[in-house]
Amino acid sequence: MYVRTIARRNKDGSTVRYVQLAQNVRDPRGFTKAQVLYSFGREDALDKAALRRLVHSICRFLDPADVAEVQARLGEVGLELRDSRPMGGAWLLDRLWRRIGIDRALVKLLKKRRYAADVERLVFALVANRALAPVSKLSVIDWLAEEAWVPGVESEPLPAPAQEQEPLKERKSRANLLYATMDFLLEADEAIQREVYWATADLLNLEVDLLFLDSTTAHFMIEDEDEEGEGIRRFGRPQRDQPKRPQVVIGLAVTREGIPVRCWTWPGNTNDASVVEQVKKDLIGWRLGRVITVVDRGFVSEENLRTLQRAGGHYIAGERLRAGKPAVEAALSRQGRYKKVRDNLEVKEVLVGDGEARVRYILVRNPAQAERDRQEREALLRRLQEELDALGELPPNEHVPRVCALVAHEAYGRYLRQTKSGKPVIDRAKVAEEARYDGRYLLRTSDDTLSAEDVALGYRQLAQIEDAFRALKSTLELRPVYHRLEDRIKAHVLLCWLALLLVRVAENGTGHRWPTLRREMQRMHLISYGGPKGEIRQRTELTTFQKQILRALTLPEPPKFLSLKDSGPSQAWALRPPAVQEA
Repeated sequence: MYVRTIARRNKDGSTVRYVQLAQNVRDPRGFTKAQVLYSFGREDALDKAALRRLVHSICRFLDPADVAEVQARLGEVGLELRDSRPMGGAWLLDRLWRRIGIDRALVKLLKKRRYAADVERLVFALVANRALAPVSKLSVIDWLAEEAWVPGVESEPLPAPAQEQEPLKERKSRANLLYATMDFLLEADEAIQREVYWATADLLNLEVDLLFLDSTTAHFMIEDEDEEGEGIRRFGRPQRDQPKRPQVVIGLAVTREGIPVRCWTWPGNTNDASVVEQVKKDLIGWRLGRVITVVDRGFVSEENLRTLQRAGGHYIAGERLRAGKPAVEAALSRQGRYKKVRDNLEVKEVLVGDGEARVRYILVRNPAQAERDRQEREALLRRLQEELDALGELPPNEHVPRVCALVAHEAYGRYLRQTKSGKPVIDRAKVAEEARYDGRYLLRTSDDTLSAEDVALGYRQLAQIEDAFRALKSTLELRPVYHRLEDRIKAHVLLCWLALLLVRVAENGTGHRWPTLRREMQRMHLISYGGPKGEIRQRTELTTFQKQILRALTLPEPPKFLSLKDSGPSQAWALRPPAVQEA
């Protein structure tokens, strides 16, 4: 049923338009034609008041959002534009959050806890902030109040600065609320990670036959580490070209799809090789089935490898080529042809030892990388030779310091030896030794059922976890960390882990990187109109790209109207838990 206009031409050449209520019907032959139900008369002589009464009568049977749109079109509401906030990113993250079941997992854990506020929504708000616009926890208060739209946490702006005491009291109360949320997150750390993993594994049908384990560090903007026994901010191995700062070590377990299923936070002086026992223990009972854990060279020790084999598990581990281990030297010197797996990937299987002492190695070679390594070494040797030639032109007081500098140089020193007279020369034996490693890396595995190709390709996927760490550090701004208390530091890492989980699910589902998805979805705004009769909040029209993103993730489009009047602060802000210690 619809309203249509028809035009008729008079004999004098003038045109008259008529307004009719019509519907489409099929005639006996199956053709569609218009059937006039009612004629409103000439367009220039319409009884507009009667039409308006008819519209209001019909509105009794419409949804409130449709009524608001009708009233806005009729100009009856008297609305003015009050606010505009990005909403698309938060909508997408919230739909994924609910689909995975993180909300249900948190609500389940909150049943036995007495919180006056909607803690599940506040956890999501903190996670969404990490993914959309990372700021400090205190700044999240202003972000929620003034910049963001987060489903279920829709607060009013803070009181005006003119009221000196109330704004401070209100701000402290909201800060305590966020800190209480972080405290809950840490108290339920193990249970939350387990519940989230089970929900994610069931929904996404995660393949956890390969589980990648690696670690990274996050530093603090302070000069001194915590006192012994008082915190986890410790000096560790400093990053190259970075000042020495206290840090924590963060571990991640990631599936072959790049989905982070578990995270850990350890003191900054923790050695990778010392944490495998805890990792294996924490993953017991996670319905992982038969798992092959893929670890980098930093995690390799004989004790760790035995630990990874417990309960029927297996490992693929990188070996240090220059470690000087007899088994590694035997694997490198073993003769035999490489088998080409694919472009720039060749493998050779080597068995070292007999019986229970037998070790299965896979020597992997990348011909393109080998050529790059050769060219880089030759360029370095040319520069080194120029430095050596220039020594003869130096005066005696500068000659000895310069020789010492060359011998101690990080890149040049490995290729130098000194003659009996102390003269530095290029050691060709060392050059030949380094050439053995061009484009090569060595893998070790405990699983005899895997082909050499599968071992090499499985280890190559360790790049998934490196990509996850890059996202944590850059996109989600994991570091530097500004928290002081150990519990808050660990809760901060948990929030970043949850944000990374949502980000990787979105990336896998769309094929686009998160910065691209975030930029596009944040173009969708929630517009607030206000007037004497209340407030209407309406989203902007979806772009073609936004529709494609939502379809790829099988997510519904946001409703065009989200509310019809100002309902004040949401329960998430309005109710307060007991005060907690501030960071």
